[in-house]
Amino acid sequence: MAEYRLVARSHKEDPTVIQLGDQSIGAQELCIIAGPCAVETEEQIFEIAKNISELGIKFIRGGAYKPRTSPYSFQGLKKEGLNLLGKVSREFGLKVVTEVMDTSLLEQVYDYADILQVGSRNMMNYQFLKELGKVNKPVLLKRGMSATIEEWLLAAEYIMLNGNEQIILCERGIRTFDTSLRNTMDIAAISLVKELSHLPVIADPSQGSGKRSMVRPMSLASIAAGADGLMIEVHNQPEEALSDGFQSIYIHQLAELLPHLQKQAELVDRSILLNKRPEIA
Repeated sequence: MAEYRLVARSHKEDPTVIQLGDQSIGAQELCIIAGPCAVETEEQIFEIAKNISELGIKFIRGGAYKPRTSPYSFQGLKKEGLNLLGKVSREFGLKVVTEVMDTSLLEQVYDYADILQVGSRNMMNYQFLKELGKVNKPVLLKRGMSATIEEWLLAAEYIMLNGNEQIILCERGIRTFDTSLRNTMDIAAISLVKELSHLPVIADPSQGSGKRSMVRPMSLASIAAGADGLMIEVHNQPEEALSDGFQSIYIHQLAELLPHLQKQAELVDRSILLNKRPEIA
């Protein structure tokens, strides 16, 4: 018997569906979460939010607090960034997905986020995971960059064991010996985790490859592998982005991608959760 028990498929035969009002993650329809790596300015986040809303997308991502490898890199707008996410959420009716970095920020981020994101670096912060188990909001748990699948599922177990069953797993690529790409997108992990666990699994092809041109093929492959949704970095001016612009696609690229994602979803008897059906130009 696996050490993870509550998140195991044997514990719950039916797949878990995360419900947020009239929107869901883990059901027949695949969710698309789109937005910039970081909230940079009011003009930037409002333009992106308006554009993705017009495309029918219902979830916006964006970092207000940014954990960065270098202390000299842009660390996010912090509380101001959360305020801006709150504004675009109200203006365009979008659900907010944003990262919470530690327990000290949990209460603050909780007031603005519909889904609390745990980044790769925090996947093994077990005390933090225990605290997230006490909150009544969905948690999006990204796989650690060097984590095994068992370690990833055990991290989810910490959250569920402390009372929160609203967990979304996110495959975001792992660090391997190959330096051709920023990360190696583990497509097989999506299918395997869907076998092992009842929790919904989404994919982050932007972080998973670290390269704009790889977002489309990795998105299509993730849907084919059984992903319940995608988290895609999109920016109105990627070349001027303060964080990860090289892996962010342009708004027009997202618009061109959506109908192809819809067709791919139909091949596995699913559809895309959008306000309108995208058409191939």
